[in-house]
Amino acid sequence: MSGIIQQCVDAFRAESRQLAGALGRSIKLQEALGWIGIENGKSFNHEIEGIQIPGSVVVYFGDEPDKVYQLLQWLPILEKLHLQHNVVLLFRKVETFRLIRKHTELPRIFVRRFSSLMDLYEDNQYQLVLYVNNSRTNFQSLEHPRPVHVHVNHGESDKLSMVSNKAKAYDRVFVAGPAAIERHKARLIDFEVEKLVVTGRPQLDVEFEAMLEPSSKRTIMYAPTWEGENEGNNYTSLDYYGADIISGLLTMKDTRVIYKPHPRVIDSRNLEIRQAHEAICALIEKSYDRGFEHQYVPAGNILAMFDPLDALITDVSSVGLDFLYLCPEKPLILTDRRQDEQQLLLDAPVSAACPVINMQTRASLSSLLPTWIQEDEMAEERVKARELYFGDLRRGDSTSQFFEQISNLIKERNSKLHLYRAWHPSSESS
Repeated sequence: MSGIIQQCVDAFRAESRQLAGALGRSIKLQEALGWIGIENGKSFNHEIEGIQIPGSVVVYFGDEPDKVYQLLQWLPILEKLHLQHNVVLLFRKVETFRLIRKHTELPRIFVRRFSSLMDLYEDNQYQLVLYVNNSRTNFQSLEHPRPVHVHVNHGESDKLSMVSNKAKAYDRVFVAGPAAIERHKARLIDFEVEKLVVTGRPQLDVEFEAMLEPSSKRTIMYAPTWEGENEGNNYTSLDYYGADIISGLLTMKDTRVIYKPHPRVIDSRNLEIRQAHEAICALIEKSYDRGFEHQYVPAGNILAMFDPLDALITDVSSVGLDFLYLCPEKPLILTDRRQDEQQLLLDAPVSAACPVINMQTRASLSSLLPTWIQEDEMAEERVKARELYFGDLRRGDSTSQFFEQISNLIKERNSKLHLYRAWHPSSESS
């Protein structure tokens, strides 16, 4: 009897070990599948071959969710473009693929492997690919020769990062206007300027639902950029002047102050940036106790906040130029963290049309800011600066020009496809 019991115990132990091993493998398998985009038994395009994903224009985005703001501002324009040329959003990070669902109904796909990406392009014969940033993974997409590859970036700015040697790899580079052309000429060697196509700033043609309540008080926004990925691309004023700017604005009578930092300021890894940000938030929060309506706006489309503003203080970034385009009649104040007025004029010509905050003016901001804003002595210079950056384009013109150039490039490429040899000829095409 005891032998039978022992056999049962041994069998139970063996089955338990088998079950535990299977569960362990299952957990490990699920964890591994999660890394490649397969979750709960559902595949997110782990393998792609011979699959039809109808479309004409691909919008390629290879980065993590923290950079998705670069794509978000394009969505209203891409949704309109979709009415003329079928648009497909293509992601290389599954987290970004999932996040974008909340923002658009455009067709979208996640592709992990390079081979799958090439198969997708070839099998669907896409005609044009748009790139909204300079992600390293763009070069995997650029490998396919069939579609027209067009870099459109995500803003118009004088930042160093706006011009990359990578521009040489694209078939065309869409730019906002004359200043961008000169920027590429100055910063790139042996670059084919003919690749540059002026399309203005289509994102600024959109009529946004207002995100700030109107106020009877004068409204001034401080919108600093982030510290960049290296010192060469660091244009933020937060650590140098941020608290002084806000303190100066808070002393102005009948004024509502809006603090709207770049999205990447809030989770910055730079201690000085975080401390400056927290100090500003504390100043604004303290003002609530005295009944003021100043605001810290951590998120939202800044373009939808411009209408109620009476003036903007910002750094070298796309924000200031967007404000110049949409509100050239309103004062614009720029910051300079490098204390080099001549270099600032070379790097950011808009500074000739703005009062500039630097170490020399920092101590007097409480008196200078009201004077700069109320007297506004640089109104004529701003009109000239707007023409330098955007030519004679008016709101609405950019979108039409953008669509026209895309149609022209597709038509031109189609006329050359009789010379094209398939990326991986099938038995049917060989």
